[in-house]
Amino acid sequence: MVEWTRDALIVGNFSLHYYGMLIALGVLLGVLLAVKREKRLGLPKDTTIDLSLVCVPCALVGARLYYVAFSWDFYKDDLWRIFSVREGGMAIYGGVLAGLLAGWIFSRVRKIPFLSLADLAAPSLALGQAVGRWGNFVNQEAYGYAVTNPALCRFPISVYIEADGCWHLATFFYESVWCFFIVLFILLMERGGRFRQRGDAFLWYLLFYGVERAVVEGLRTDSLMLGPVRVSQVLAAILALGALVALVVRARRRKKA
Repeated sequence: MVEWTRDALIVGNFSLHYYGMLIALGVLLGVLLAVKREKRLGLPKDTTIDLSLVCVPCALVGARLYYVAFSWDFYKDDLWRIFSVREGGMAIYGGVLAGLLAGWIFSRVRKIPFLSLADLAAPSLALGQAVGRWGNFVNQEAYGYAVTNPALCRFPISVYIEADGCWHLATFFYESVWCFFIVLFILLMERGGRFRQRGDAFLWYLLFYGVERAVVEGLRTDSLMLGPVRVSQVLAAILALGALVALVVRARRRKKA
């Protein structure tokens, strides 16, 4: 017996949650994109597959641990809920940081320049995020403030949340669209030979995603907090500023050369 529900496909006693399926799809598409690009970046064949086998599990664990760490009050009395990822609760920046650490270790072991691996991962990260954000739509999470203007109560400006019977800013959608733009930007710049140094693609990813996240995070109602501070918003702003400074310094050095 097959049954379709709002958040899962149920086959007999087995259920496939769309949230997990969308995350898996995002990972798969990101890996396939990287496989297509590794030769262009001068990387050895199968670098993507080997890197993915190391980084993807680490990124998933990091994304979950980051979320749990800043939502500890929710999990401290029932630790088993930490493992119930089908309820949602993955933080992108936790995944990125854990994946970067795993990638750095991989680069040291394989003696491959870390920045080349970072460039390989940049558009794949954005693509995975663009697709994975739709898991938030399925779980009805990662939305923004309530919308009261009837003219704005329509998708894609806002999304209807069943839990409170109100329309909210569709922040998950804003981020998904922006991440698709990042993918397109990086691929076009790369194809046009506009990236001159290793790490350029990754720095542009950090800049664009950081700016978007710093803005959109301020619209959300479920931000991970550290006291009065929206953790991901501050981290996004710091990473965006750091990427901008690095890109400017690189551009000036090229002009002097």
